[in-house]
Amino acid sequence: MEFNVKKLASDAGVFFSRAMQFTEEKLGQAEKTELDAHFENLLARADCTKNWTEKILRQTEVLLQPNPSARVEEFLYEKLDRKVPSRVTNGELLAQYMTEAANDFGPGTPYGKTLIKVGETQRRLGAAEREFIRSASISFLTPLRNFLEGDWRTISKERRILQNRRLDLDACKARLKKAKAAEAKAAAVPDFQETRPRNYVLSASASALWSDEVEKAEHELRLTQTDFDRQAEVTRLLLEGISSTHVNHLRCLHEFVESQTNYYAQCYQFMLDLQKQLGRFSGTFVGNAESASPAAATSPPAVAAATLPAVPTIPVVPTIVGVPNTVAEGVLNPNEVKPPASGTRRARVLYDYEAADSTELALLADEMITVYSLPGMDPDWLIGERGNQKGKVPVTYLELLS
Repeated sequence: MEFNVKKLASDAGVFFSRAMQFTEEKLGQAEKTELDAHFENLLARADCTKNWTEKILRQTEVLLQPNPSARVEEFLYEKLDRKVPSRVTNGELLAQYMTEAANDFGPGTPYGKTLIKVGETQRRLGAAEREFIRSASISFLTPLRNFLEGDWRTISKERRILQNRRLDLDACKARLKKAKAAEAKAAAVPDFQETRPRNYVLSASASALWSDEVEKAEHELRLTQTDFDRQAEVTRLLLEGISSTHVNHLRCLHEFVESQTNYYAQCYQFMLDLQKQLGRFSGTFVGNAESASPAAATSPPAVAAATLPAVPTIPVVPTIVGVPNTVAEGVLNPNEVKPPASGTRRARVLYDYEAADSTELALLADEMITVYSLPGMDPDWLIGERGNQKGKVPVTYLELLS
């Protein structure tokens, strides 16, 4: 117990000494040991690295998970050292809703079929997003977080120790300076004109005491200087390691860019495939193989569909009166197409459409055209007329009017 009390008293004395030295430095009443310019540059570089790493880490987390509540939940799971539960991405949730809607509307209807196709693509996009988040977290976020929670904490700890060593050193310098000043004052020649021999004895005794105090202060200064130099070297080595941290973060940044590139390339490919499935880049005008049956040939013209599937081929299409053979063969010559006596409708264009070839009709949003269907045509396409121009147009780009 006696040892603990003495240690507590010693620690309190050291703390009080440091506090006094720090306060006097702030008030300009005490000298401060300055670090060399190279060391100051290392400190500034380390602080800059820490600040920007924190900002990049936080914003990357926002990029990967925009929902703040989800980020807080993931943070708590990490602090509790528990596995973060799997979370459905927005794309996967949208795919689920589209699939359920298609089942309600009828998976065989044009709208239902399109919902299923788009939903499947959204599911693939959601899965790609999940993989990108996982890859980015491992290759980029984890190294940044390890630096802030590991290396930077070690650097901060050693810097605090160095700051305490510097305060101790400056306090010793101040005590030595005061001891030397007191010694010089005590060694001053006493006044012998008065008969007071006791003054001389006291002066000599005080001079000897202050000499001992000066020797003690010099010894403490040498010890604190050694501790300060040793701690400064340890801190310097850690600060110089920031260059290695930059190299490691550069490698992680390359991996993050590669993951992001792969993610967006997958998204582009998925959407391109979907666009082709919807007939955005279809080539020749051909009929639907599934509808090329005798029952389909004698049925009324198909009502406008809502999907644009990949263009199939027609094995055999019977010749129909009033329909040119080029249509029956699967190739449209707009100049040979004649509108039926009945069955034409007006339609408003919803989106701009660029014709893929001469058999298609380019469209502009909000314009009005006349549309009709021909026997043997793909139900996802119609013949559109605008003045003297004719060509096939995708149904999904139109709003049919009564």
